[in-house]
Amino acid sequence: MKNLQWIATKEDEGIRLDAFLSQKSGETRSRIQNLIKDGCAAVNGGAPKKAGQPVSAGDAIALDIPDPAPLEAVPVEMDVPIVYEDEDIVVVNKPRNLVTHPAAGHAQDTLVNALLYHCGDSLSGVGGERRPGIVHRIDRDTSGLIIAAKNDAAHQYLSAQLADHTLARTYECIVVGSLREDRGTVDAPIARHPADRKRMAVVAGGREAVTHWEVIARYPGYTHVRCKLETGRTHQIRVHLAWRNHPILGDTVYGHKKPELGQSSQCLHARELTFVHPRTGERMTVRCELPDYFTALLEKLRARA
Repeated sequence: MKNLQWIATKEDEGIRLDAFLSQKSGETRSRIQNLIKDGCAAVNGGAPKKAGQPVSAGDAIALDIPDPAPLEAVPVEMDVPIVYEDEDIVVVNKPRNLVTHPAAGHAQDTLVNALLYHCGDSLSGVGGERRPGIVHRIDRDTSGLIIAAKNDAAHQYLSAQLADHTLARTYECIVVGSLREDRGTVDAPIARHPADRKRMAVVAGGREAVTHWEVIARYPGYTHVRCKLETGRTHQIRVHLAWRNHPILGDTVYGHKKPELGQSSQCLHARELTFVHPRTGERMTVRCELPDYFTALLEKLRARA
């Protein structure tokens, strides 16, 4: 249980209580509203009348955040394509809309559950009970390649490559608008959005983030782009391309709020991984094909050209 306390300042005057608590705690607004309903918040020692009541300067505000219920990953049979596998690693082609590891609301329908079913006990324990074998992750609505380790030595070896940027990850996406240059680099630091803790943003003083990109093809109103990550910040490609005013098609968080071309999830696919194998020392590249939703969109765009 976390016990948090603040004294509201003049700058906080008039802010909604749920907004104040969200900004201070880093929890989402909806999570805060549920905590208030559950009696976990107090203003000047008493229960607030409502989540939207305004804060006054000098208010003593407290919030109790219960510890999350433990989540145990269990094996679940699922159809997740295996692209490469040996005694040390397994590379899977994660479908769109599949969460990588168990979290609130997704206890048994994740990639980790599928890997436990496929690999049994032969997954690294470095990631803990919720993330066995997982070396890196991609967003739920992003499709493509993820590498998992089958033993701790392989996990540590691959994690070191991730940290020193020698594990290369290449993505393809469709962005809104026409990129004028054929290639370029976005070098802009990323951190939590100052006003919305659920989103990331380009923020001065944030963590270094570098994305290299090149145009594959241009269509009326859209561009097919290849992106190579030099760093791996949360939502990095989505944030960087939106910052350049070319958000990814279907990305309703960083781009247009209404679906375009029938897409309500980002058109982003992890196409290629290059790494040094933890046992053989061989540098190897694993690729996968574009998924059906992506090729169907390309066909639609070609028909409009």
